[in-house]
Amino acid sequence: MKKFAKNILIYLVIFAVVLTVAVVYKGGVGTENKTVQFSTMAQYLDAGKVTSVNITDTKITGKIGDHKYITAYAPNIVELQWISDKYIHKGMLDNKLTYGTDKPSSGSTVLSLLPTIIMVIALGFLFYLMMNQGGNGKAFQFGKSKAKLYKGDGKKITFADVAGLKEEKEELAEVVDFLKGPRKYKEVGARIPKGMLLVGPPGTGKTYVSRATAGEAGVPFFTISGSDFVEMFVGVGASRVRDLFDQAKKSAPCIVFIDEIDAVGRKRGAGLGGGNDEREQTLNQLLVEMDGFGENSGIIILAATNRPDVLDPALLRPGRFDRQIVIGIPDVKGREEIIKVHSKDKPLADEVSPEIIARRTPGFTPADLENLLNEAALITARRNGTSIRMAEIEEATTKVIAGPAKKSRVISEAERKLTAYHEAGHAVVMRSTPGSDPVHQVTIIPRGQAGGFTMWLPTEDRTFDTKGNMQNTIMHMLGGRVAEALTLDDISTGASNDIQRATEIARDMVTKYGFSDNIGPVNYSDSDEVFLGKDFSTKKNFSDGVASKIDEEVKNIMVAGYDGAEKILKENMDKLETIAQALLRVETLDGEQFEALYTGAIDAEGLEKQVHEKEEELKKANAKEAEEFEKIRKEEEEKLAADLARYDTDYMDEDGNPKSEEEQPESEESKDDTDPKKE
Repeated sequence: MKKFAKNILIYLVIFAVVLTVAVVYKGGVGTENKTVQFSTMAQYLDAGKVTSVNITDTKITGKIGDHKYITAYAPNIVELQWISDKYIHKGMLDNKLTYGTDKPSSGSTVLSLLPTIIMVIALGFLFYLMMNQGGNGKAFQFGKSKAKLYKGDGKKITFADVAGLKEEKEELAEVVDFLKGPRKYKEVGARIPKGMLLVGPPGTGKTYVSRATAGEAGVPFFTISGSDFVEMFVGVGASRVRDLFDQAKKSAPCIVFIDEIDAVGRKRGAGLGGGNDEREQTLNQLLVEMDGFGENSGIIILAATNRPDVLDPALLRPGRFDRQIVIGIPDVKGREEIIKVHSKDKPLADEVSPEIIARRTPGFTPADLENLLNEAALITARRNGTSIRMAEIEEATTKVIAGPAKKSRVISEAERKLTAYHEAGHAVVMRSTPGSDPVHQVTIIPRGQAGGFTMWLPTEDRTFDTKGNMQNTIMHMLGGRVAEALTLDDISTGASNDIQRATEIARDMVTKYGFSDNIGPVNYSDSDEVFLGKDFSTKKNFSDGVASKIDEEVKNIMVAGYDGAEKILKENMDKLETIAQALLRVETLDGEQFEALYTGAIDAEGLEKQVHEKEEELKKANAKEAEEFEKIRKEEEEKLAADLARYDTDYMDEDGNPKSEEEQPESEESKDDTDPKKE
């Protein structure tokens, strides 16, 4: 851009010089030519103010001074003859007037056109700028691909930086090995997959593992998003696909990574636009480039999506995307490795164990774990701490799951009591149900949209769920409503979300998993999701009579869960009362405290005293750590001030100006160079 501006400036200077020379050559700058009445011209001639005159047709131009002229037009030929005979001829005979010399310069005409010339040049400059410098490098070159060539700038990411995903990395390593040495594959007649589709929920590391593949391969790596193909102009998407593959062919062997490919690869033939849909034209071109008549040897296509169900079948067939690599939720071992990677640059306290954190975070994606450790670090910095303790990890875990605590919210005593019994009902039903997961935390402090919550953590990762476990989960969710009904005179809207989630589980049991004995092992769920470009509505694949039976069966499951929760709470009313009173006193119970209350090892009053003692110990520990942090900060500031003072003494004079090289102290490097021991 700087070079372009410099060239334009040179051209403008040259134009100004040429224009100035032309104006001067034509008669100088500042020539004045005034048009007057015919009678005024006669008066000027009679007074002898005109020194030179020129007549063209009926136009009379007279010079009245340096670069000053007047012009008049004779009304007719008779008046022109009259003024010539009376004034012009007489002036010429008396040598007071000359004829036909010193015409007015045309410079004034050029100057009058100067604004127009400048405007034309400015418009031309603006057009040139838009064509060559605007937008993404080329404003009107819409058909050019927006793919970026990843050069590995900064830290190079390899498979060693990717925690877990052992089998997935092996699949991708095969592609890397082929790009580095294709000979052994060709000798046995093997064809490397042309495309590999990375599938998985958001945050599982699909893009990250693709960058690691680029770092391992050491070949050109083009990255582009599916939405980059979409444009408001017809035909642009297909043109960009062609340009992308043209660039890739020139750099082969190479890898092309298309992120969020579902933006351009959705199923064809339905929705608005039909066959003329711009998105479908782009997809058609992509299909042809991936496996058409043309040869794309050495080009490996990687793509990522979390919606493989909406992709066009032609895109998923062998020869295009030969493999689908599922990047799923990590298991406990994978989570532990991920936590170790993200905690490398974080000072963890000795009590913090990646294994314990991994066990307490089932269902967390790598993005969730990174966010959890970052939140823990922020909480530590907020209290001026120097190391991340388990208390910060616990708070960060709860914050990621349920949102930040809203301790400042003003809550009435009646609402606190209702929330305490509601959450105690959840916890007691959960603890009293055989085979249920252990209670991890119970709180009546509002978080997010919840007035309180009960958290439980699975003891192990589960791939499948069972009918009995789903029935127990429904009882857990209805335990809060049942506790309200048993202990208070009324029920509240606080159980609305519990009832909604429990109903969804019950409906899935009947329609999706075939857990109902009355309905039978038949799937009645809507298998297709609604999305633009396929269907605008879903239709039921069962009759109204079956729908009525489904509703009745869902109701029976919900009623059975309610009755089961009611039976458990009636048998454990003393435990419900103890835990509710403890929540009213301390607001939050961890798993150990809840277990002690449930088994009767401690009462609510004793727990409150124990919690207060721990809080005092924690305050003292925080104060001590903050004091150490402040001490370290002051030492660093004093050291910095000393370094600055020494610099001012060694390199600056009294007026604040830099000393000469002779006055500056000798550097350590120069001392080493003159050291005779080195020789």
